[in-house]
Amino acid sequence: MHPDDTYQLLRNFTSPVVAITSERAGKRNGMISDSAVRASIVPTIPRLSVYVHKFNLSHDMIYETGRLVMHLLRQDQFALIHDLGFVSGRAKDKLGAVPHRLGRLGAPVLDECYAHFECRVVNVMDTGSSTCFLGDVVEVGHGAATAPRGAVMTAGYFRANLPTAWRKDYEDHLKAAQQFAEERSRDIRAAVWNGLKG
Repeated sequence: MHPDDTYQLLRNFTSPVVAITSERAGKRNGMISDSAVRASIVPTIPRLSVYVHKFNLSHDMIYETGRLVMHLLRQDQFALIHDLGFVSGRAKDKLGAVPHRLGRLGAPVLDECYAHFECRVVNVMDTGSSTCFLGDVVEVGHGAATAPRGAVMTAGYFRANLPTAWRKDYEDHLKAAQQFAEERSRDIRAAVWNGLKG
């Protein structure tokens, strides 16, 4: 099968579109991902996992602090996805105009979202181009009471309804990410999470 056909089939293994926030030494950042999944079937041990590319500023912030917040987004939150996903946190303060507060773990919790999950990293897996972070969920909440609940944003819904004016930017970012990953995906290194050492 042609690689492009395989890639399109793989897109059926989809997750919701999530906003991921982190904080390190006073710097706050946010990013967008569509690789978050539930990582436990035990109600009393809620866990999530997410792959974060190493070129993202958020990657190092999460790796060094061991904390992140994942936010389920609503289908009407295209503007937030654009603000957090189409520019690097190295270039601007992406949360500067986004209403938020620091949560229980000290990472930003967005006021406007479908739901949020504060996570403490308990293990990692290196994939060469990214790191898979496994997180214990330590706090859960919903967006502001005034925010409409609506439906959860999925990757398929986002791609199908992406504003035409943003499509070229989206495709350029995707192509750059794919090139970054292609050059590094085979260089997988053993990783032992700091909390598990000793």
